Amino acid sequence: MKKFLAAAALMILASGTAHAAEHMVKMMNKGESGSMVFEPAAIAAQPGDTVHFIPTDKSHNVEGIKGMLPESVKPFKSKVNEEYVLTVTEPGYYGVKCSPHYSMGMVALIRVGDGASNAEAAKAVKLPKKAGERMTVSFEALAAK
Repeated sequence: MKKFLAAAALMILASGTAHAAEHMVKMMNKGESGSMVFEPAAIAAQPGDTVHFIPTDKSHNVEGIKGMLPESVKPFKSKVNEEYVLTVTEPGYYGVKCSPHYSMGMVALIRVGDGASNAEAAKAVKLPKKAGERMTVSFEALAAK
């Protein structure tokens, strides 16, 4: 009976953490889609997942884009040249940028769950030209997933 209870307890503990995933995102000077990029730039996640931003090259950070976060998510901003781990807890779209390279189009998009909670608001945010072009590509990529 003790073995059964111990096994049941382990299964319950394991089931609580088995669903969370970690997504790795590189902050790069040059990548597959050009210069000053997050790779990947479109991430499909679930509530409880973590997104680990790694400054592969120097002079990058990650910051939430105003108007492109679910309503209850607090603004966030990492320090330049430091890794940052974002735990996504609320469904919706999370738009992120590299503050020093935002005007150069260094943006990424995280869809948590189906993203429906703030989809229209996130799509309506005005971005610099290059950032807007790349964000459109990320929205399209996530729609295909």
